Amino acid sequence: MTLNATIAKVTDRIERRSATRRATYLDRMAQAAEEGPRRAHLTCGNQAHAYAAMGTDKDALAVSRAPNIGIVSAYNDMLSAHQPFEKYPDIIRAAARSQGATAQVAGGVPAMCDGVTQGQVGMELSLFSRDVIALATGVALSHNTYDSAIYLGVCDKIVPGLVIAAATFGYIPGIFLPAGPMTSGLPNDEKSKVRQQFANGEVGRDALMKAEMESYHGPGTCTFYGTANSNQMLMEFMGLHLPGASFVNPNTPLREALTVAGAERALEITALGNDYRPVSDILDAKAFVNGIVGLMATGGSTNLVLHLPAMARAAGIDLELEDFDEISSVTPLMAKVYPNGLADVNHFHAAGGLGYMIGDLLDVGLLHDDVKTVAGDGLTLYTQEPTLVDGRVHYGPGAGKSLNDKILRPSADPFLPTGGLKQLHGNLGHGMMKASAVAPERHIIEAPARVFQNQDAVKAAFKAGEFKTDTVIVVRFQGPSSNGMPELHSLTPMLAVLQDRGLKVALVTDGRMSGASGKVPSAIHVCPEAALGGPLARVRDGDIIRLDAVAGSISCLAPDFEGRTPATADLSDNGHGVGRELFEVFRRNVGLASNGAAVVV
Repeated sequence: MTLNATIAKVTDRIERRSATRRATYLDRMAQAAEEGPRRAHLTCGNQAHAYAAMGTDKDALAVSRAPNIGIVSAYNDMLSAHQPFEKYPDIIRAAARSQGATAQVAGGVPAMCDGVTQGQVGMELSLFSRDVIALATGVALSHNTYDSAIYLGVCDKIVPGLVIAAATFGYIPGIFLPAGPMTSGLPNDEKSKVRQQFANGEVGRDALMKAEMESYHGPGTCTFYGTANSNQMLMEFMGLHLPGASFVNPNTPLREALTVAGAERALEITALGNDYRPVSDILDAKAFVNGIVGLMATGGSTNLVLHLPAMARAAGIDLELEDFDEISSVTPLMAKVYPNGLADVNHFHAAGGLGYMIGDLLDVGLLHDDVKTVAGDGLTLYTQEPTLVDGRVHYGPGAGKSLNDKILRPSADPFLPTGGLKQLHGNLGHGMMKASAVAPERHIIEAPARVFQNQDAVKAAFKAGEFKTDTVIVVRFQGPSSNGMPELHSLTPMLAVLQDRGLKVALVTDGRMSGASGKVPSAIHVCPEAALGGPLARVRDGDIIRLDAVAGSISCLAPDFEGRTPATADLSDNGHGVGRELFEVFRRNVGLASNGAAVVV
């Protein structure tokens, strides 16, 4: 199938825009690769320190030329998606030994749960944790003793941080091994209903707690299609997972077999063998375009619009918001997974999942097939489905069709003709909106503004019954320089209540929403942020704001808007408490949200 003309044009534009940066990056990776396996350059004393605790693996490490895998793990048992990683190092070590090779835990990286910090002060560290993860991974791999790396991470900022580091150490082959989603619990729409009932005062905290615990009930990722599961999709579309690895449940025989297969593949693709596949060769412009197509076709997380530019930059590639917008314009929305629909990711996987979707998108020319992946050459490999044969992974044909057209449809008969994310421009700056979960009749909202400096003030106004008419709620001074750009997802239930009462409501903010951004129209990541004198700082109560996801615009209609002096805010309280003191250097040096809100790249 001939490549879609828009996909070809955007890819070419990215490659031309990135030519100098990418060439410099590849030269550096080639120079590092030419130095040969990392351990060859360590002194005997260096090596003795590295192998001192390795027991029976010492001889293999010190004498043989067998590969050594470095494991970078985001394990903790507070984060349900990462709890299964506790056993992965032992599985990987055993798989390596069976091949005459070795594996070591190179280091751990932090992994915070946005579900725990949602609406809390700790959320102000969340976005910056991506950069901390990249830095921590850099420390882990700096020991220079690894021939390939396995990255264990799933959730929001963890995978992007690991990818930034993997690209920085791009001469080392690397594979991402997921943990999979938890089994299905209380349906997401029922959980959402209870949340709204609680926000409306109709049920008590006991009912809310019961619903939440029945929804988030075991090991694995949350089953809605938020940032964590969008990350897993992305790793498959970009060729950093084994095919079909994303949505196999934890603690199942197939999940363990995929972990073994991933360890074995990590040994096969080192520079010591005949199939050297460094990360730098996999993460090219075509891989990132494929990832964006996957994001649009699945209706994925708004957070990836922040993460992908930062990830790409680490690989010498410059992504712009216009790339997302143009790719969205030709990519059909093929999936309806909560919050875009009632199904969860387990239902999506059972309906044909990523393998079917990738095959269909390849057939209509919306994906690049001529890419390198950890599994081999060509994205067509990712249309295959893993099964167990005698305890080992066997790949065969996937579903080849959707098994439930209420969840997953072919590109020829999609849920929507275009992707789930929409870029917004206007005199309020530029931002974006997840339109896939918003009813079409709410894609245009024009109403008076109510301006707030933080989300707690919005909650107080809601509890006081102050929202009685159509309102565009503006929450400003929530950008990365202000307070680390927290998600404002805890506002969703009360905004949904107002909408269900028949009001036209929208949210406009320089902060983030969640990967679970729902049915209320929300213009997010508005840039430049208010703390930098951006246009949101000039909005006043009562100004008419127009949010138009059809035309892709966001504007204040006040006639004197351009001439106003920007408001300022006292942000001194944002600099201390719950570790915020430690992140002052991040707030001072962070880039614009439109460029990924990055610190380290």
